[in-house]
Amino acid sequence: MKLSFIKFIASCFLLLLSACKDDKKAEHTQHTNADTMTNAALPTVQLETLLKPTNQFVISTIPVTAIKKDQVVSEMNAVGTIEYDTKMIGNISARINGRIEKLYVRYKYQFIKKGQKIMDIYSPEMLTAQENLLFILKNDAGNSSLIQAAKQKLLLLGMSAEQVQRTMQTGNSILSVSVYSNFTGHLHNAGESSAAMTPQASSSSMGAINPSTELLNFKEGMYIQKGQTLFTIYNPSRAWALLNVYSDGQSSIQKGQLVKITPETAPARAFQGRIDFIEPFYREGSRTTSARVYFDNSSMRLPVGSQVRGSIFTNSTTGNWLPKEAVTSLGIDRIVFLKVAGGFKPKKVITGATNDKSIQIISGLSATDSVAIQAQYLMDSESFIKVGQ
Repeated sequence: MKLSFIKFIASCFLLLLSACKDDKKAEHTQHTNADTMTNAALPTVQLETLLKPTNQFVISTIPVTAIKKDQVVSEMNAVGTIEYDTKMIGNISARINGRIEKLYVRYKYQFIKKGQKIMDIYSPEMLTAQENLLFILKNDAGNSSLIQAAKQKLLLLGMSAEQVQRTMQTGNSILSVSVYSNFTGHLHNAGESSAAMTPQASSSSMGAINPSTELLNFKEGMYIQKGQTLFTIYNPSRAWALLNVYSDGQSSIQKGQLVKITPETAPARAFQGRIDFIEPFYREGSRTTSARVYFDNSSMRLPVGSQVRGSIFTNSTTGNWLPKEAVTSLGIDRIVFLKVAGGFKPKKVITGATNDKSIQIISGLSATDSVAIQAQYLMDSESFIKVGQ
């Protein structure tokens, strides 16, 4: 009985030991297969390749592309603002010395029309010239040359022909002479900068209007000098869209090209125009070229200073093209990442025309070269790209 029990225990132990050995063997087999699969998935990279500086060589499996010869009609986007047409800006100046007796305008940005009375000026010089004319008429009425010279002087001092005639008929001098506007538009203080041309520019950072910035520089009782500019009139009926074109598109824009202007505040009111003038300089604080598109704002009534988007349709260009994302800028130079054995290396290229999707490659690549489709993805932010010769 005891012998049978001992045999039973020994059999169970042998079965348990055999099961443990099978589990270890299966686990070892699984690890071996996994290691084999992992090693098979890894690409073969030489140690020499791994030791190359990151600013000269990049190891990656990013997709590639190649240049394509095609004829492309470029559509270049630009942003800008609505500005006053400077040809429509007029100044109201004083022709005589004197004192402002009555001012008929009260605030900046007031809309006035051509022929509207602006102010009355009392001028001793004007009064003396009238007395001289009346003296000649009374004492030497037949001297037409002196009478004509006296009348001409009054006209040059700012009196109207009607006022001169009334003085001659009544025999009484007019104590003050009226100044009228020769222009239609919005009233501004003379000498204001372009930043102060719109009412929005006079708002403080808290959003409230500062009354001191809305006042006119001249008030009743003030003295003015001959030739002094009193006010400036900006006519909003003629304006231009001032589009800012960055350096990559400056070589493509030309005078006369068709442009579609879309106001950001009213996209449904988009209209077409043509580039009338390209400014031959960079504006202060900007590194973009400004292109002007003139338009009639009397019907559009777009607020001056509002933002617009412009689509410039440049001429069709035949050449070798790459996706725009395949080329990146290092400031002065443009580079692509050329596919070579084991990875990519930066290559300098000369570019031409651009649009929203493509960029023209003038030199630096051949038809058999492959480049990374996303150049910016391979840029190392901690090092400078070193382009090989």
